[in-house]
Amino acid sequence: MRKLKDALRLKFDSGLSHQQIAGALGISKGVVTKYVGLAVAAGLD
Repeated sequence: MRKLKDALRLKFDSGLSHQQIAGALGISKGVVTKYVGLAVAAGLD
């Protein structure tokens, strides 16, 4: 759950790329894309 929150914070607040977020959090770029896609679908931004 923590990495999900961090990924969304880095994407929407800091405007980092998915590659940069993945490197910072130690997760794959695909996971970042999935998290961001789900957040956008849920109406979060």
